[in-house]
Amino acid sequence: MRYFLSSIIVTVIAFAAAFGWAGSSGLLICALLTLMEVSFSFDNAVVNAMVLKKMDSLWQHRFLTWGMLIAVFGVRFIFPIMIVAFATGLGFTEVTKLALENPAEYSRHVLESHVQIGAFGGMFLMMVFLKFIMDETKHIHWFGRIESQLAQLGKLEAVEVLIALALLVGVDGFLDGAQQLHALSAGVVGIMTYVLVNGITALASGGGHGASQTVSYSGLMGFIYLQFLDASFSLDGVVGAFAMSNDLVIIMLGLGAGAMFVRSITVYLVRKGTLDQYRFLEHGAHYGIGSLAVIMLVSMVHHVPEILTGLIGATFITLALISSIRHNRKK
Repeated sequence: MRYFLSSIIVTVIAFAAAFGWAGSSGLLICALLTLMEVSFSFDNAVVNAMVLKKMDSLWQHRFLTWGMLIAVFGVRFIFPIMIVAFATGLGFTEVTKLALENPAEYSRHVLESHVQIGAFGGMFLMMVFLKFIMDETKHIHWFGRIESQLAQLGKLEAVEVLIALALLVGVDGFLDGAQQLHALSAGVVGIMTYVLVNGITALASGGGHGASQTVSYSGLMGFIYLQFLDASFSLDGVVGAFAMSNDLVIIMLGLGAGAMFVRSITVYLVRKGTLDQYRFLEHGAHYGIGSLAVIMLVSMVHHVPEILTGLIGATFITLALISSIRHNRKK
């Protein structure tokens, strides 16, 4: 219980604020958004735990404090406003006023920006998935020979970037006119962001060429990487939340409370050594990330029900857990 005490406190405060802001209807929507965020983000918690277990207790604490402020106000409030400002050409202050005073119009702009959101988030998460699955130093393979052969592709220089760009160009061909340029720009920025954060992290940790990504994330750079990862995971959730409400305050409170629970789950996994006990759990989480990346790219062309995202991620996590238990029994 002690791992989730802070989450419970934050959730109670968020629910009280939602009730004070929009009454019983606001409280109900806030609660539903919290449940959606938690149920859809367990794979995020597993991947976060992979990075967090490499960090000392000080940065783990900062992940729960500073990181929470960034998750609530930065990712779920400021970031969507920045996207709308970039897409519409309006100023940041103007879009902020629009979000608070005319939420219906703001919601429309956010939904119209789904191409840029899907391209950026899809490319960043695709790079996370490809970097893991094509890591030539990885010796534990969930799908045996298939993963082993894919890991060998990691010997090719920048093969992850090549594959990600090919996917982006392929999806971009189904878009119309100006949307093609918007998608390419946002997708390239997503790839550049991952390469930059990953490269600086490896440089700061002294990792050489070909070093495994899982050994390099620590301290400040690990913290920054986790914030970008959380932002990419949350983009589709933010867009999907507008299907339930166009009130940005309620959305921020609901998703923020859910994000706090995801962080508590992350710390619980680290302190209990769950990733060491279940060897395929991080594989399942990364396959969930890969499926989310594909869904975000597909959503640029066709609408994908939000429930599908959560079900696919949960399925991979469940299968990985079952495989891990079977492996432990055999061992």
